[in-house]
Amino acid sequence: MNTAERDLRLEMLNSLLTTPHRKLEQVAEIHQLIVELDPIFYGHLAVWYQRHGDVRDHKEVFVAHLLTSNLTEHRDAGFVMLQEFPPYQVARVVDFMKQQQNKLPRSARTAVRRYLKVRESNPALFDRAALRGRKAMKHLYASLHIKPNERANAILFGDTPPKGSLANVLKQLAKAENAAEQARLIVEFNIPYTIAIGAIKQLTPVVLVALINSMTPQEAINNLKSLQTRGAMDHPQVKKLIDSKLEAASKSGRVSAFKAQIATDAGDFDADTVAQLEKVTNEQVKRRGAIARPTALLVDKSGSMENAIAIGKQLAALISGITKAELFVYAFDTIPYAVTAKGKELTDWERAFQHINAGGGTSIGCALEAMRKKKQVVDQIIIVTDEGENAAPYFGEVYKNYCRELAIMPNVVIVRVGTHYNWVETQLKQQQAPVDTFTFAGDYYSLPNIVPLLTHPSRLDLLMEILDMPLPVRDDK
Repeated sequence: MNTAERDLRLEMLNSLLTTPHRKLEQVAEIHQLIVELDPIFYGHLAVWYQRHGDVRDHKEVFVAHLLTSNLTEHRDAGFVMLQEFPPYQVARVVDFMKQQQNKLPRSARTAVRRYLKVRESNPALFDRAALRGRKAMKHLYASLHIKPNERANAILFGDTPPKGSLANVLKQLAKAENAAEQARLIVEFNIPYTIAIGAIKQLTPVVLVALINSMTPQEAINNLKSLQTRGAMDHPQVKKLIDSKLEAASKSGRVSAFKAQIATDAGDFDADTVAQLEKVTNEQVKRRGAIARPTALLVDKSGSMENAIAIGKQLAALISGITKAELFVYAFDTIPYAVTAKGKELTDWERAFQHINAGGGTSIGCALEAMRKKKQVVDQIIIVTDEGENAAPYFGEVYKNYCRELAIMPNVVIVRVGTHYNWVETQLKQQQAPVDTFTFAGDYYSLPNIVPLLTHPSRLDLLMEILDMPLPVRDDK
């Protein structure tokens, strides 16, 4: 298929379901294609994703392409958006432009220079950036040949940071002889946990309390396993403080929806902590919007579809937590299995799916046939499958009958997993049925990106929302 025949907007949305894990080249091709062929859409999508997306890798690639665009509006938007990043992401954007795009335009250099000089002019802002992103800050100055001011040079490149700087406080923290003094420095200067533990030889309960107090809710989740390893969960007062951070995380607007679930899987936590982490996940998912349309989720449980079942559980929890309409869930091989949960939480769906095991042939249509017979009417159908349908009733045929008998034409969203085919998609397109396909090759961090695709009446509505997102404008010209 040539480039002109590909639906690049759909491919771009599909790519947002992947998590490159610092391998930005994995998503570079589709970004490059769409910025060349549909630059107007790309610019608005970049801004939309900066506000609504979860995957940092994509945000970096978006900004890199805006900064190297031929459009002034793109370069200005990239200039503004770069200023919002922490140092390590700015460094990754610069490296991407150099290594993947083989260019670093003057406008991009100006954006980085502005980034560094704004921080130099605000010692508190600079110190915090240098404390968390020392290596990245040094890399930016050195690789772009930007001369730091005297204070910045002393902190980053000298071994004698000025008195009152956070770098100097860190030296004091390492020399402090008692827990009370360590705790005072941590609290007074808000020293981050990941920085402080490298300077402190022994973590006492007093020091742990000070460190946890200085954490954001997201940092508490990210460092939960480390805190457990260092005995934080064994002290009632310290544990109570951790619990309060997790409670705050469920209400915060700056917490990644599924990092809490990943933290749950990574640690051997007590039941209360697990419940709190699941609450964080559920509450963060609900912030993504509401599904107002009756929905069906059909999960392939045929041979080798363990991954589809795992994704199906996550999607069921995600969708049920934000739907205001009916949700029908089926697992299928050559017969359908209705899956019902006693609640809307992930644990409820884990229990509901606990006896669903992969095996058997594949009739994707059998689940929809069950819905037709039960007259279960939905506006959208999500299928988690590899599309390897090899047994009747076939989905394409059942879909025709379902639409005719129930007088409705639901949107179909195929979430492809594993080594996949395009059998069902082809059958539906031949009927002019509304169908979108999304290849899930990432992990659960990126799964919430599918929510906007389900909360809009159609893909056109989502695209219109993206195009309505205004590009930020520089105010320093």
